[in-house]
Amino acid sequence: MITLINRFTVTEGRNAEFEDILSGITAYMTSRPGFLGHTLYRSTKNPEVYVETARWTDAASHREAMSAEDFRSRAKYLIQVAKPDPDLFEVVDEN
Repeated sequence: MITLINRFTVTEGRNAEFEDILSGITAYMTSRPGFLGHTLYRSTKNPEVYVETARWTDAASHREAMSAEDFRSRAKYLIQVAKPDPDLFEVVDEN
């Protein structure tokens, strides 16, 4: 299993717009092979900062989903309201 961890810094005052756009992206990702689940967190200290985790069976499934036009057409709106900082992670230790 691979986990995408993506930190977003949202342009001030555009939280609702960001959440709406991300919801559409998540709906698309849910339909893709290899997608296992998603969680979105918002900072209580700085409400413009969000962290998203998305679990995938493997990195190839995630890359394939991101390369599709359906994803790219949604993502172009996301980067207009937030700065993303994504990376894929694998579990090293868990208890």
